[in-house]
Amino acid sequence: MRKTPFLVLALTSAIMIPAIQQLHAASQSIDGVISDSMCGKKHMLPGKTDAQCIQECIKSGSNYALVAGAKVYTLAAKPQTIAPFAGKHVHIEGSLKDSTITVTSISETHHDMKM
Repeated sequence: MRKTPFLVLALTSAIMIPAIQQLHAASQSIDGVISDSMCGKKHMLPGKTDAQCIQECIKSGSNYALVAGAKVYTLAAKPQTIAPFAGKHVHIEGSLKDSTITVTSISETHHDMKM
């Protein structure tokens, strides 16, 4: 019995499936406020600013998040890319899959909008 055709098919499938899934991740532009996945919309550290609370939560293992209206999205990007925007209103572009945004660009916007 020849295993070579089966092995080639299995390897090709293993390589192509993630590539096809990535193509189906929806590209999005979303405005919101940078937070963390632990606090979401409401920060809970008394006596700390939102930005300070976010940084403390990140140090404790939380992930950066984007609060956009009633939704909270987990952000996938290098932490040092997102850190300067903690607590700020931003415009994010990236791929959305489930409730995670893989960030391709982030910029501060100047809106008087609360979480």
